[in-house]
Amino acid sequence: MKANIGGVDRIVRIIAGLALIAWVLFANGPVWAWIGIVPLATALFNFCPAYGLLGISTCKTKN
Repeated sequence: MKANIGGVDRIVRIIAGLALIAWVLFANGPVWAWIGIVPLATALFNFCPAYGLLGISTCKTKN
């Protein structure tokens, strides 16, 4: 798995994932909010399978 998530993308995914999970845990959010695990996991692994399928990368390229 080659990293395909850049810095800003990673930060946004972490914040969104934590916000959704916190919503479920602390504010009785809907059960679908557990989907926050997905952006959190992709940020932690620095790899998004959907980006891989679509040929997208937000990482800076090294010359």
